[in-house]
Amino acid sequence: MSYQITIKPSNHVFTVSAGETILEAALREGFVIAYGCRNGACGTCKGKVLEGTVDYGKYQEHALPEAEKKLGMALFCQAKPLTDLAIECREIGAVRDIQIRTLPCRVQKMARVAPNVMVLHVRLPANERLQFLAGQYIDILMKDGKRRSLSMANAPHDDTFLQLHLRNYGGPFSDYVFTRMKEKEILRFEGPLGTFFLREDSDKPIILLASGTGFAPIKSIMEHARYKGIERPMTLYWGGRTRGDLYMNELAEKWQLEHGIRYVPVLSEARPEDNWNGRAGFVHRAVMQDLPDLSGCQVYACGAPVMVEAAHRDFTALCGLPEDEFFSDAFTPAVPASD
Repeated sequence: MSYQITIKPSNHVFTVSAGETILEAALREGFVIAYGCRNGACGTCKGKVLEGTVDYGKYQEHALPEAEKKLGMALFCQAKPLTDLAIECREIGAVRDIQIRTLPCRVQKMARVAPNVMVLHVRLPANERLQFLAGQYIDILMKDGKRRSLSMANAPHDDTFLQLHLRNYGGPFSDYVFTRMKEKEILRFEGPLGTFFLREDSDKPIILLASGTGFAPIKSIMEHARYKGIERPMTLYWGGRTRGDLYMNELAEKWQLEHGIRYVPVLSEARPEDNWNGRAGFVHRAVMQDLPDLSGCQVYACGAPVMVEAAHRDFTALCGLPEDEFFSDAFTPAVPASD
């Protein structure tokens, strides 16, 4: 059975087929609503069910607290309609004309830039190019049907290779890359995905906030902004536990020296051998110390969910950041399967 969904306030209408989530159907019919992880963990696709009822699906409770659920909120990457619906959500026009494709790619180069971080350079077939927005990601498609999401670290104009930054979290794809993968291997991926990208229709100062390999899409955004000649003031805060987590620190320092980008590295658990004399503590707190009033800024945050969630909460509640000027991509694990 299929159901009709009406998006408010645009009054766009699409149909959800049996077994589809609201997000899957919307993307299939060309309506891009804000989304990130697609597995019920990040909360980016959260919206309100105005009319009708849904099956909420599987999700992580922090992404949809019970109090919000009672107010009619749902995660559209997981929710499936049980009736026709009217929903309220953010639509993203900029990505509507970018085709999501499944393509092969060849691993051209592998560089271990830290003990637990690998940079992969992958090349598409000679007659193919991937159109994407700076900040988006792709899903590596594994043979067992599982996926591993990785953000593009290169800017869209610099597309000879797709550059991917992979932290070894101990999952099957990480284990394969760090122990058995060889250069010249062929992978398959789907993309581009996500609605985390630089909004170019604003003149507000930009705060870029990264933890760990959340630096990858931030790097893409930064290099795209430089290429396009965007003159807005930009500040990069990059946090890690130890010095090795800032695995491209010299590149960020080069941006500061050559392009006037303010760069603030922050370590939360610096070791004696790090010889660290810089900022310490949580990276989002460093932003708050430097910029207690964020009411006139845009923030782009990417990395560990705990950092992204804390930044969103504190920046909007304590620093005056407008809710619609916080853009994020939390690197979330998949929702565990039920027993």
